[in-house]
Amino acid sequence: MVDFSLSDTERDIRDWVRNFVQRELVPLEPEVLRRERAGERGLTKQEQQDLQDKAKQAGFWGVQTPEEYGGMDLSAVMTALIEIELGRTFVPFRFGGSADNILFHANEEQKQRYLLPTIEGTRKSCFAITEPGAGSDAKNIRATAHRDGDEWVINGEKTFITGGIDADFTMVFAVTDKAKGADGGVTCFLADRDMGWTSEPIEIMGEWDRQPASMVFDNVRVPHENVLGEVGGGFKLAMQWIGRGRYMLPARALGGCERLVEMGMDYARNRETFGAPIADRQAIQWMIADSAVEIEALRWLVLQAAWQIDNGMDSRHAQSIAKLYGGTRANEIVDRVMQMHGGMGYTRELPVERWYRDMRLLRIFEGTDEIQRRTVARNLLKGHASVSGVLG
Repeated sequence: MVDFSLSDTERDIRDWVRNFVQRELVPLEPEVLRRERAGERGLTKQEQQDLQDKAKQAGFWGVQTPEEYGGMDLSAVMTALIEIELGRTFVPFRFGGSADNILFHANEEQKQRYLLPTIEGTRKSCFAITEPGAGSDAKNIRATAHRDGDEWVINGEKTFITGGIDADFTMVFAVTDKAKGADGGVTCFLADRDMGWTSEPIEIMGEWDRQPASMVFDNVRVPHENVLGEVGGGFKLAMQWIGRGRYMLPARALGGCERLVEMGMDYARNRETFGAPIADRQAIQWMIADSAVEIEALRWLVLQAAWQIDNGMDSRHAQSIAKLYGGTRANEIVDRVMQMHGGMGYTRELPVERWYRDMRLLRIFEGTDEIQRRTVARNLLKGHASVSGVLG
């Protein structure tokens, strides 16, 4: 028997997050929109911290952080359910107590300097691999690092780095053996900002919480003790970071789509044309129906990918499918909802256009649509996956 129901624990946690979003975040939406229209951050750093502290007081801290570090160590399925609930608002909030997964590969001394302060929230990190000529093709990175005694000297440029504006240290990837390249010639370094790298914001169509940075490394000297993992083992770490949870991106988009369609239905019930609510129009009804079907399909793609992780399976194929479908469908759904609202949907008085800009990023970052299609097709053609799915 296939059981699609949630356990009591899963339901309780999901409901707590749902209530937190409705009680603490949704009331902030008008002010967040006002600030963003004025070119300001939606939430100040202090407001973000206050919200995280409020959640921490209720025991909600470190969603996927191991218990030994004070976290909740929740399952992938539970994390997906949480992301769906957080996606139901555009207020840029994330629960505290987390750190990049590859930071757990740090040695004991590095954990004291980087991992633990990041979990505690006193330090901020960013993951720096993307370059002007190496986006989807991560193997094409050109930043270099050569050893000089007990130090490594890093030169190069990184671009579209999420968190690069506020980070006080970065996990930067550089070529340390050109002959080996990605096969043992790339190394990850923990580089503090005061070691000399600089960052500048990149203007994008999204809002502050998504604003990436360009980073410049000009003869930045990093001590050998700051190598994360092993010399030459950086590319494996990078792929582990990139593949840590692509299912979470479409999960958050899924929550946004649910909220958007609810907004569209409310508007359709109340907006009248030619003497009747537009909800009575077949064109609107089909938009709602198509969106509901796609939301339901995305829900199970996301949860299946997460379920595979929890059961020790290789979930990369399922995650690529979920991200590809989530990116394309979310963009179609927000477009329909904007169409339902007519001219009002196109204004900044409503959050629809804000979501419209946010959803567009889903088809680009952490693996473009084209990369996901290539991954899915290659897995099928090489026999690594089957169109019959996990049931065989």
